[in-house]
Amino acid sequence: MPHNPYARLFAIPGATAFTVGNLIARLPMGMFSVSAVIMISGARGSYALAGAVTATGLAATAVVAPWTARLVDRHGQARVAVPATAFAALGSLSLLLCVRYGAPDWTLFASYAATATTPNTGGMSRARWAHLLQGDAPAVHTANSFEQAADELCFMLGPVLAAFLCGALFPQAGTLIGVVLLLTGVLVFAAQRATEPPPHGRTHASAKSPSPLRARGMPALLVAFLATGAVFGSLEVVTIAFADAQGHKSAAGAVLALQAAGSCAAGLVYGAARPRGPLVRRQLWCGAAMAALMTLPLLAVTVTDSLIALSGALLVAGMATAPTMVTGMTLVQERTPDARLNEGMTLAVTGLLGGIACGAAGGGWAAEHLGPAAGYTVPVAAACCALLVSSARACATRTPSRRPARRRPRVSNGA
Repeated sequence: MPHNPYARLFAIPGATAFTVGNLIARLPMGMFSVSAVIMISGARGSYALAGAVTATGLAATAVVAPWTARLVDRHGQARVAVPATAFAALGSLSLLLCVRYGAPDWTLFASYAATATTPNTGGMSRARWAHLLQGDAPAVHTANSFEQAADELCFMLGPVLAAFLCGALFPQAGTLIGVVLLLTGVLVFAAQRATEPPPHGRTHASAKSPSPLRARGMPALLVAFLATGAVFGSLEVVTIAFADAQGHKSAAGAVLALQAAGSCAAGLVYGAARPRGPLVRRQLWCGAAMAALMTLPLLAVTVTDSLIALSGALLVAGMATAPTMVTGMTLVQERTPDARLNEGMTLAVTGLLGGIACGAAGGGWAAEHLGPAAGYTVPVAAACCALLVSSARACATRTPSRRPARRRPRVSNGA
């Protein structure tokens, strides 16, 4: 076996094939929202309408995604992911046609809400690694690091590709090509049946397969994902506002790409390393690093008021986000029963998406009312909140749920 930990992963038969399909399917996840905003705002002349439509789709995803993941656990990835993806693709095509032919506004909301059935391809890929690497904790760590780096890469390239297609071809091009990539990737991924985890059938909340939400420490872990998502959402909006205030709004995408690039590189390095110590302690260290490094963008804009300095600060700050996400996802896998693994990881992604929405709203309000520079206090506050929640969860899970009863000494009746 090769010594490179990533080469060892892909030496497993079938691993390269399902990874390629998953990457093709995951790339459109960073394309759809940007494409929808460009398409709707260009046709209807309203960024407010475009933002409301995408927010509705995000809210629908938060509700529907855990149910889709539960069906995946019960019936298998290929059996559920393909029809769910086809239904979501019809929703995207419906949105495209409604915008193109001037349908009423409510049809845009309904069409984009239908895309909520899109399966969590990243979660399904992590579930395959967990199935293939049972009992090999270092290899699972490397696989989770690779998946997080892939997430960062797709969300870095997706918006850039969408903006290019919509501008170079026609406003609907980003959505149309995104649908083609999503369908192609899911079909390639689902075709790799040899690496697919076996379906677990209909499971009930019991000692063997309890609901992921009932696992000890899981609710607090999801709140930490919510706060981490707020870091991402607020950072994106505030950076766009700051670049616009500097007169370089078109450069905001490239500046944000540096943050994703730093996170991607750090994720790959973290996966090649062999971190020691309990997962809970590692998450605390990663959360502390993220909270500390998120102060760098705030210092850059406050002290220098320079977009170049901000770019360097975001590159360094992004290096703490991937290790934090990798450790968090590994904790989710550890606390979720095998029969409900996709559901548990999708709940984490749902919390992350909810945090992105809240962070975007909070960062936008701060940038508008307090100024773009002051808006960078929002990601700092969100990162500190994630650290506090993780610390409280660590203390709670270390404390025994029941104290052992003290034994009373026997008292003899006689001598």
